[in-house]
Amino acid sequence: MRAPLLEIDRLSTWLNTAGGVVRAVDGLSLSIGRGETFALLGESGCGKSMTALSIMRLLPESGNIVGGSIRLDGLDLLAISEREMCSVRGKRIGMIFQEPMLSLNPVMTVGEQVAEALLRQTTLRGKAAAKHGIALLEAVGIPDAGRRSGEYPFQLSGGMMQRVMIAMAMACDPDLLIADEPTTALDVTIQAQVLELLRELQSRTHMAVLLITHDLGVVAEMAHRVAVMYAGEVVEKAERERFFDNPAHPYSRKLFASLPTRNKRGQALTTIKGNVPPLTLEFSGCRFAERCDSVWDYCFNHIPQWNELTTGHEVRCHLYGTGIRGTGREAKRKFNSRPDNIASSDQSRLDTQSSIPNPFSSILTVENLRVYFPVRKGLLKRTVGLVKAVDGVSISIPFGRTLALVGESGCGKTTVGKGILRLIPVTSGYIRFQKMDLSELKPAELRPLRREFQIIFQDPYGSLNPRMRVVEIIEEGMAALGIGTGPAERMGRIDSLLTEVGLSTTIKYRYPHEFSGGQRQRIAIARALSVNPKLIVCDEPTSALDVSMQAQILNLLKELQDKHGLSFLFITHNISVVEFLAHEVAVMYLGRIVELGTVDEILGNSRHPYTQALLSAVPVIEKDTKRKVIRLQGDLPSPVNPPAGCHFHPRCPQARPQCRESYPAQSLFSATHSAYCHLYD
Repeated sequence: MRAPLLEIDRLSTWLNTAGGVVRAVDGLSLSIGRGETFALLGESGCGKSMTALSIMRLLPESGNIVGGSIRLDGLDLLAISEREMCSVRGKRIGMIFQEPMLSLNPVMTVGEQVAEALLRQTTLRGKAAAKHGIALLEAVGIPDAGRRSGEYPFQLSGGMMQRVMIAMAMACDPDLLIADEPTTALDVTIQAQVLELLRELQSRTHMAVLLITHDLGVVAEMAHRVAVMYAGEVVEKAERERFFDNPAHPYSRKLFASLPTRNKRGQALTTIKGNVPPLTLEFSGCRFAERCDSVWDYCFNHIPQWNELTTGHEVRCHLYGTGIRGTGREAKRKFNSRPDNIASSDQSRLDTQSSIPNPFSSILTVENLRVYFPVRKGLLKRTVGLVKAVDGVSISIPFGRTLALVGESGCGKTTVGKGILRLIPVTSGYIRFQKMDLSELKPAELRPLRREFQIIFQDPYGSLNPRMRVVEIIEEGMAALGIGTGPAERMGRIDSLLTEVGLSTTIKYRYPHEFSGGQRQRIAIARALSVNPKLIVCDEPTSALDVSMQAQILNLLKELQDKHGLSFLFITHNISVVEFLAHEVAVMYLGRIVELGTVDEILGNSRHPYTQALLSAVPVIEKDTKRKVIRLQGDLPSPVNPPAGCHFHPRCPQARPQCRESYPAQSLFSATHSAYCHLYD
């Protein structure tokens, strides 16, 4: 155990709301040593971010710390004045917020924002501060930092914005860095770069890191110790190796069982029933009891205490208590003998036979799809260039199958989906849906066909009208496309849909803000299904969800595919989701497909260097994998001016002279597996 730098003892943070007092953090205790990475793991709404804000004393107006202590190297942060706390923030404690686009000031250049931290906490001024700010941007790996420092946040990619946030947090060499979901919205290659950067900075400065996340892969790669948080309190603490070898709390085990993997294909993922209980409640028993498979009566009426399993591994659970109704051995045997895969009710839902018309014919065929956007400048807005967002994509999706489209953010995946559905203008190409050429249809001709294909957007809250009730949201598309003979028939259809996606029919008169992220995504799925489509484009539908919510949505999509023979174009950067759900995979880079094959061919025998780098960057929880991690240098080039030859050659570790001269032809490895790479000429 390292010497403690941060010590939190019985911290309680409450929020006063119209619905009552929310006990966001309730008696939390933990310590973090110098040079240590401590991971705080759990679902959304369990109090992780509120813990971080309590340490920084940046609570919302309704928040108050009502008990406990927070000490930083012996200094009681709750006893000092706000003026003194201002000298601690940024200088001794740095923080990386979850969403860099919302945290960075849109009307200040990134150089000004980094320099602002220096002006506040150091004696540097003027050119000296600006020069040091550029040096910080270079230190976090931003190319051409001098020029980039004069740009605004919207001109940077998501990965570069996150690097700017790290530069700001590290400006004054803090003793403690709080990283609140620093990689949630990033694709795997940028995530790998950010995590590697944090490790390098920690090694160089010996700072402590409080890593807040719900990604078990990130925890496995980064953490020294782990604490699992649930409903405002910590329920398990352990060193990383002990935690991953033997997660003890039923909640921790459920989190592991919810992870999608290739060996769970054809099964249903384990889900955690229900939701995190409202923190306005005063708990008289175990907070996880309502969702626990190993619960017994004692759990509802007695608050569990800490039990030490081995040195440094503690769990707050009655299964490990002594002197409690026969020491709980019977329940423990029942718990440890439970299979970690799925409940029988979940499996029965996925055992239904698929009603696929013809699994060998394609419902969708796309050839040489191009989507270009003009770049206009000057008073007369003359076209001075083209953004080649999609530049010659060809794919096909069989009936009742899932094609996963993977790649870094900005490579054109979402534009492909919107182009196929004709939600944006298509520059050229052939789009055949069943026997119809969608690319040639006029808007009036396309309108009646829209019931055949639908889209599920990445952000369900942004895609659901906040002023409409659930029933109005679902009925709107049905009425527009002539589904149902009248309101009564459509209402019956809406009730059936809500039941099918796992929601109660009683929620249909509520508004989107009244639901969790997973529930909102279910509403979006019900809306897509309401017009009986045959093809659904799923645009990152699980990227913002916890692993437990993600498991529910993936189970639902698989169940609906088996039941209705639906075809999916699944846009994602989550490789574990691809392993579980996809049949075929297309890998995309800078507007073009670089490799195409079945899921086993791509994940088990990838050929393109970009695919290999993409797969190597995925955080894994298994030990001793002996895999080689390929770190890509730089960021995705601009689609306005793509590199000559192979678009990937500036970042490719295996680039050859001909890669700079000509774009590679297609190389076939099997009837279903191909790649565009000069290595196989």
